[in-house]
Amino acid sequence: MTGFARDRGEAHGIAWVWELKSVNGRGLDLRFRLPPGWDAIEPGLRKAAEGRLKRGSLSATLSIRRQDETGRPVLDRAALETAIALAAEVRALLPDSPPPRATDLLALPGVLRSTALEEPDEALMEARLGAVAESFARALAALDQARRAEGARLGAVLAARLAELEALVAEAEADAATQPRAVRDRLVASLRALASETPALSEERIAAEAALLASRADVREELDRLSAHIAAARALLAEGRLVGRRLDFLTQELTREANTLCAKAASRSLTATGLALKAAIEQFREQVQNLE
Repeated sequence: MTGFARDRGEAHGIAWVWELKSVNGRGLDLRFRLPPGWDAIEPGLRKAAEGRLKRGSLSATLSIRRQDETGRPVLDRAALETAIALAAEVRALLPDSPPPRATDLLALPGVLRSTALEEPDEALMEARLGAVAESFARALAALDQARRAEGARLGAVLAARLAELEALVAEAEADAATQPRAVRDRLVASLRALASETPALSEERIAAEAALLASRADVREELDRLSAHIAAARALLAEGRLVGRRLDFLTQELTREANTLCAKAASRSLTATGLALKAAIEQFREQVQNLE
């Protein structure tokens, strides 16, 4: 869900730059940084973003400058003429006063002004809003493309993780074949430790108890469900669509089955494989958080 895009434009007397940055997030979080006076455009921008993005945190920044902002002030002729007329009235009242210098007139408030302070008329502002919104749509499309490219790369990584999970499940299946023997050996060892305190049990009783414990420690259902979840995750990756939330759910199911497997493990080898499986699932989960 990470990506970056920039779009520049010039029209209707302004130049602008859009910068869009997205990072991972469980939901969709949109944050806009707009210049003063441009808040009216935000609802439309949000709607456009929500139409393309489903997850992640998006930061969109708009920078705008006037194309005629060259740093040179503009002469307000009407204000200058008013200042000259007022100076003439003053000289009429004070004949001995020196005539005003040009620098004195230019220093009067309003004679020189900045075009940055001018407010555009409604039609011009609407045209600017439309042009900037179109630019945002282009930047959003570029960001979406960048996110999709990242998703394709991430898909290969996740496929490799699933292959690792499949290999660990196969190891667990091999280890599970020794579960009944491990359960019996553990039971016999426990009974021998208590032999001095309890009556001796027959081999038939020991076999029955071992069978009961082995049935409780049977992990075949967990292994079958793990394999099914891995197959489902692989099928989702093959779709190439918005699968982040569904993969997140499957990861939770994989974690649940791996926890049960570890709880039932009666041998060191199966316990070790179960722990490795949990670690691999966690790595898979972390990568899934990057998918939309």
